[in-house]
Amino acid sequence: MKGEFMIASTGKTNLLGLTQQEMEKFFDSIGEKRFRAGQVMKWIHHFGVDDFDAMTNVSKALREKLKACAEVRGPEVVSEDISSDGTRKWVVRVESGSCVETVYIPQGKRGTLCVSSQAGCALDCSFCSTG
Repeated sequence: MKGEFMIASTGKTNLLGLTQQEMEKFFDSIGEKRFRAGQVMKWIHHFGVDDFDAMTNVSKALREKLKACAEVRGPEVVSEDISSDGTRKWVVRVESGSCVETVYIPQGKRGTLCVSSQAGCALDCSFCSTG
């Protein structure tokens, strides 16, 4: 299993980063049926659940198995800045240890979310935390 899935520093597979196909392979690797992937993905992505115990249509035995070998963990927020106009800037550390910058810019009833995809960017701009 370690060769196929990203194992976090906790020694567990982070289910949050898996595609449907990868999730199905993960469930195969722990001796479970592939349909469990869709079940758990719905809890994670539709309901926003990161606690296996809250996944009530998953058997208690499977929830215990998941707690032992998997986790649902988003990026770590390293810093957050909020400006007077409501703009929010976050620096988050992703699984690889790199930091990326995310900015939310409110615009009336809507907003724009900008997510840097340049972890380790060589430009090293003074205003950006991703370089």
